[in-house]
Amino acid sequence: MNKIRTSLREAVADLADGASIMIGGFGDAGVPFELIDALADQGAKDLTIVSNNAGTGGEGIAKLIALGRVRKIVCSFPRQADSRAFDQRYLSGELTLDLVPQGNLAERIRAAGAGIGGFFTPTGYGTRLAEGKETREIDGRMYVLEYPIAADWAFIKAEKGDAHGNLVYRKTARNFGPIMATAAKCTVAQVTEVVEVGALDPETVVTPGIYVQRVVPVAATPAA
Repeated sequence: MNKIRTSLREAVADLADGASIMIGGFGDAGVPFELIDALADQGAKDLTIVSNNAGTGGEGIAKLIALGRVRKIVCSFPRQADSRAFDQRYLSGELTLDLVPQGNLAERIRAAGAGIGGFFTPTGYGTRLAEGKETREIDGRMYVLEYPIAADWAFIKAEKGDAHGNLVYRKTARNFGPIMATAAKCTVAQVTEVVEVGALDPETVVTPGIYVQRVVPVAATPAA
């Protein structure tokens, strides 16, 4: 099965209003900016975004928020340098925030992909983040029950991919991509280079193609 899409527009054309989308990246590393831009042009609204942060300036997730397309965001770091889009929409009540500690966010996404129904973690116990959640003492330490986070879509970025959807990442750009790919119904991978099937060393493939439904090539931006 050939999973290559010829354009970003084609890759996101059927994403519907109200969808939940996981978006990879840590800072700028591994953020599929071009896919996000294509979604902004596509026009879907009332979205739930799951990501490490809420974007900065006018790019990426911040662009979607500024356009009023995001209803809810699930993230660890909503406020950072130049997070004006998030600040404005959140303070006006137009955007709902589900704040999740970074380790919990990663594990909740991983749990969804692994078919785990829930897990206990000490992170957040005794804070407002644990209010209303089940707690349990295990070996003399208090834990909080957390549930998996899954999504309709995942937008991730990889260095190389093939027509079967096998992916190789570039260094720290790997971050949330691999676990998000396993936890979404439809994973779209933006790749810098498409290679022939069989060209990737199986030992270097991080995300097997079974977790990826669409691959779209996007040329790397030349350094300034």
